[in-house]
Amino acid sequence: MDDDDEALHAALRQRISELRTEHDDLDDAIARLAENPLPDQLRVQRLKKRKLLLKDQLTHLERQLDPDVLA
Repeated sequence: MDDDDEALHAALRQRISELRTEHDDLDDAIARLAENPLPDQLRVQRLKKRKLLLKDQLTHLERQLDPDVLA
């Protein structure tokens, strides 16, 4: 692996780490909102949508980092 590949992989790992942190933070926020007797359903839906988007981005980046050899 050359220096460019190593730099790209390091950048991908850093971005994956950032997205995982944000994903976990959203999970916590959704759980806190759900604890309320009358949670703001619109806000919960928006947070869940953002969380799904992050999961898709994570999956995409993880595949770039470790592509499926059989594909």
